[in-house]
Amino acid sequence: MLSVEDVRVVFGGVVALADLSFTIEDGQICALIGPNGAGKTTLFNCVSRLYQPTSGSIEFDGHDLLRLPAHRIARIGIARTFQNLALFPALTVMENVMVGGYTHGRVNAKRRAEARAILERLSLEHLASRPAVGLPYGTLKRIEIARALAARPRLLLLDEPAAGLTHSEVDELGRLIRAVRDEFDLSVLLVEHHMAMVMAISDNVVVLDFGSKIAHGTPADVRDDPLVIEAYLGTTVA
Repeated sequence: MLSVEDVRVVFGGVVALADLSFTIEDGQICALIGPNGAGKTTLFNCVSRLYQPTSGSIEFDGHDLLRLPAHRIARIGIARTFQNLALFPALTVMENVMVGGYTHGRVNAKRRAEARAILERLSLEHLASRPAVGLPYGTLKRIEIARALAARPRLLLLDEPAAGLTHSEVDELGRLIRAVRDEFDLSVLLVEHHMAMVMAISDNVVVLDFGSKIAHGTPADVRDDPLVIEAYLGTTVA
């Protein structure tokens, strides 16, 4: 589904990603984790074509992503949410979701029906005519996921979807991500700091530290990896 090979990103003298390689298979939930500044969002921005890597390759379902402009990414089947909410506050919830389907044609009865079906699946249908402004933060996070689903993705990029949520909302979000993966027949690349959710829902975990991959495997593989523990907790100072 997605193949990242030897991707290197350098900003001036700072190496944000150092020859990163990993793959995601069809239907997998893959988590990309690491301390702040590890390069996680940089990789997201490369996949969604906001950044051009210094070197390396990224292929998605037979497409060479690095040869495509950013406006083609949604059309080939990749959608994303953002670390900071990127909704249109003055638009209604329904209108925000329909924006996600814009790449598939103008708004019509079919687009509206698809958006309403997504809202119903995410338990948001009662808010369809409400402006996004003023809604609870957890609700706005679900609206962003709904908008991304309206693009009919085969790969969904979720950038810290649990940030700012309560414990009960995080548990609900984890169940929602797995259900969305199954019901919409897609793969998920997840950047997240909430380790309990990551370990509960991921098929594979890629761990970054200072732009380099230090571990890759199942949650059980990486949970007790000494390099992962050191990256998150540091080393003992004598």
